[in-house]
Amino acid sequence: MRLCLAEARPVVQVIFLLRFCSGAALGSGMSARVLLGAFAWECAVVFVYLLNGVTDVVEDRVNVSGRPIARGELPPGQARRFACLAAGVALLAGAALGLWFVAAVAGFLLLGYLYNAPPCQLKRHPAGAVATVTLGGLLTYWAGLVSGEGLTGDARPLLAAAVLAVAMSLWMGLVGTSTKDFSDVAGDAAAGRRSAADLFGATAVRGGVGLAAVALGGAFLWVSAALTPVLVTAAAVTLSGAVVLAGLAVSPLSRGSRTAARRPYRAFMVTQYGAHLAVAVTL
Repeated sequence: MRLCLAEARPVVQVIFLLRFCSGAALGSGMSARVLLGAFAWECAVVFVYLLNGVTDVVEDRVNVSGRPIARGELPPGQARRFACLAAGVALLAGAALGLWFVAAVAGFLLLGYLYNAPPCQLKRHPAGAVATVTLGGLLTYWAGLVSGEGLTGDARPLLAAAVLAVAMSLWMGLVGTSTKDFSDVAGDAAAGRRSAADLFGATAVRGGVGLAAVALGGAFLWVSAALTPVLVTAAAVTLSGAVVLAGLAVSPLSRGSRTAARRPYRAFMVTQYGAHLAVAVTL
């Protein structure tokens, strides 16, 4: 269990929890139902990322990943069985919260399967990866929103939830998927995956990701200031992180070793952590 949870990337588990709880807090607020929903959703996320580790063995070993499957400490068969168990628990726990919630769980599990497993393996193509990751983010916020006692009649928190969900899901899809690929070029090529850098050139993608990050951060701040003041701090954090990420993406500091190439992705992760923590503090 310890190795399976490590393979499922705790840093990713926590950010999904923050996304879920942000949706819940902007909806009906935190409650025992939300805690059960968060448990069900985290089980679903474990399924998706364990399956990702099982299906990424070739590229992870070429990229010298430190995760348990790539190191040979966790047999893929055991990880697959634990992933199926996590999916079953997610559906059972989700069913206790009603049709809308269990439908969101089922949809998230299906997206994860289509992203990782053959014959689709949407992760092998940039458009498929962006679409799947963005939809997975939107589903996470929606699940948090519907996990509580019911939506309030006040449109303002629902609008804030929608703005946060769209902005941060696009941050995942447009920025996260590409920056993650910067350090995984060799492994992607070995596994036959066509990354954006492979299709359009590394220099163009790095510049494009930086521009997209800054544009998204700026749009998030503008919309927040105009319509949802509760999100202004989170949007300001996002824009600040986007500027740093854009600089790193084109800087020599993110070229050379795999560690250097991961710096834009780390900026992406730190930024979304900061944005969601800002939402928590503001609320």
